[in-house]
Order: sequence, then structure tokens, then C-alpha cells
Amino acid sequence: MRSMEIDRRRFLKLLAVYGASPWVAQAAGAEALSTGIEKSRSLYLSARKHAGRYEAVVINEQGRDLLVVPMPDRGHSFAIDAVRGRAVVFGRQPGFFAVAFDLAGKRPPQALPVATDRHFFGHGVFSPDGKIMVATENDYEEGRGVLGVYDATEGGAYRRIGEFSTGGIGPHEVVLMPDGRTVCVANGGILTHPDYGKLELNPESMKPSLAYIDLHSGDVLEQVYLAPALHRLSIRHLVIDASGAVWFGCQYTGPAQDRPPLVGRHRRGAQPEMFAGPDETLRDLKNYVGSLALSADGALIATSSPVGGKVVFWDTVTGNCVGQADIFDGCGVAPMVDKGFIVSSGQGVLAHSLPVQDNLQTLASRSDLAWDNHMRRI
Repeated sequence: MRSMEIDRRRFLKLLAVYGASPWVAQAAGAEALSTGIEKSRSLYLSARKHAGRYEAVVINEQGRDLLVVPMPDRGHSFAIDAVRGRAVVFGRQPGFFAVAFDLAGKRPPQALPVATDRHFFGHGVFSPDGKIMVATENDYEEGRGVLGVYDATEGGAYRRIGEFSTGGIGPHEVVLMPDGRTVCVANGGILTHPDYGKLELNPESMKPSLAYIDLHSGDVLEQVYLAPALHRLSIRHLVIDASGAVWFGCQYTGPAQDRPPLVGRHRRGAQPEMFAGPDETLRDLKNYVGSLALSADGALIATSSPVGGKVVFWDTVTGNCVGQADIFDGCGVAPMVDKGFIVSSGQGVLAHSLPVQDNLQTLASRSDLAWDNHMRRI
């Protein structure tokens, strides 16, 4: 448990930083922040490493920093409550920290508690009324996935008030369904323990699944599994299309020479559909999808592969692959307000991608930045 204690000490140092120094780093103070938010057509959230420091940031379409929140270690993704102007950033798996903050920088950030024998998997979601926030977590001593439930009401202080079983192992992303009451969880199926890092402890008995869970009762309403032949295809990331179908991206843990389909779609009451695309495209993805996003018009899904250096585009109706673009170490992807997607890379690049063009237009590039896996539009 030594690694866990180190992470907790690092987290306590973060609290000390908040109490001892200005917690928001921004170019021109609160007035500039407010003006920048008002003038921006879209705002985005991402985690990054900047000159050796870990940060969560709000940026505009041109990549300008509007808000910077320090973190004790590498971040992953967010739970976003856009209606109330707040978000929670989670530590990367195995994450032993999470920080809630105001998107307009009006209040100092707040550390979330980490339950005993639990760690975060990097994703979460708020209920539509803002009263609760749930986060994917690992009950690593029992080897099961849970949704930690947190009191997100005014004055609730993000107290952890319970947990729900996800019906599987290794839950990663969780998304809110259009009914506002159900969440879909990607149970990746990989058993891990923080004492062993990300070592896969159950490669032969993996059972990746999608679980639909009632956000208030914790009941598993529906659960679907991939075919037995795909049991080493870990379901990781999710996005919901305009029809309410859940699209998912996978990471294959089997032999490197295998070429299973990595992208799928599920409609409630049916079996998952899998999409492979052209042979060359599937090969170039190198068995890894790192993030998904839906275009602003609902017509396209973008899937990124930092391992393969590709962003691939899929028609939401037919499931056909309709294009791709190259970006080295590119993973974060989110819709632009007009057409296409904003894509970020671990090399400090922000780019605009259109599915009809093979090349990306660079929006910003900084050698002192490394963007992390996810870019989220607010």
C-alpha cells in the first residue's frame, strides 16, 4: 500500500498549495477571464502537463488559457455541470485525487474525499439537477467496479454518501443517457490493483460490458457483453449520438498481430454492433482507441488513437468509416461549434480537423505543454 500513501501525501500537499497561494493562474485576472468566457463561442476542458506542473484548464477555441487549476499529479477527464458552471477533474488511473472547481474561477477549488480501498478511474458525471455526482472507481481489494456517489448539493461539500456496483470489473467512462436518470458505464473488464500499477491480473477471464444503471437507485437496468471471442477487447470510452445510441471505443489486450474491431454502437434492447472500417485504417489504429466525440451536427463520431497517431471518423447512421487524419500522439477530441473537431496531442498541439480533409489545421502549438487524453466541450 506504499504507493497509495505516497499519493495521499501528494494530495495533502495540493491542499496546502491552495491555502497558501493564488490557486488560479491566468494571464490578466478575473476581469479578463470573465470577458474571455463571454466572447468565446465554445469552451473546452482538458488536463495537461505544463513545464513539469500538472494542471486542469479551461481554454477557448484558439487554445487561450482562461482558467488554470493546479493538480498534484496527472489528470484524466471530468464530470461537468455546465448549468451551474462547475466541474470535477479526476486523477488518471489509479487516481487518488479529484478536485471540484468553479468554471468561472469565482471560488477556490475543493478536494474530494477518497474512500478507503478505492481509487478513481478518471471519469464521472453529474445528475441533471446537480444534486449528486457519480465517479467510476475501483474497489481493488474486492476486485469489483463501483460508482462512488457524492453529495453535490450546495453545502454538500462533495461528501461521499454511498456507492453502486457497476456489475463488472474496471469501469472506465460513465455517461448520462438522454432520459436524465440512467447512466451507461463501460466496464473494461481488466482487473487491476494499485500495488501492481496497470498490470492486467485477469487476461483470460475478462468480461467487458456496458451496464445501464439507475442513477438514483443503483439498479442495473440492462447489461450487454461482447462476444466471447472478443473477451480481451476492453471497452473504455463512450459517447451518445443524436438518436440516443451509445458508441464505444476499445483497447485490445490480446496478441498485437490480432485485428479485432475497435469501435461499436449499442441501442438499448439489442446486441452491440461492431465497426472495423477499412483494413488499413484498422491496422493503423494499433488496437487502441483513446477517446470519442460526437460532432456538433450529430452526423459523425470521431475516434482517436494516440498509439496509431490517427483520428478516424464514422457516420452515425450507417457506421461507415468516412475519413481519417494524422496527428502524432493525438488523443483529446471534442466538437467544434461549426464543423469538425478540436484535437489535442501529447506534443502540445491543438488542431482543427475536418473529416473531408486528411490534414489538420494547427490552432496552437506549445513545446512546454503535453495535453492529456481528453478534451471536453463545456
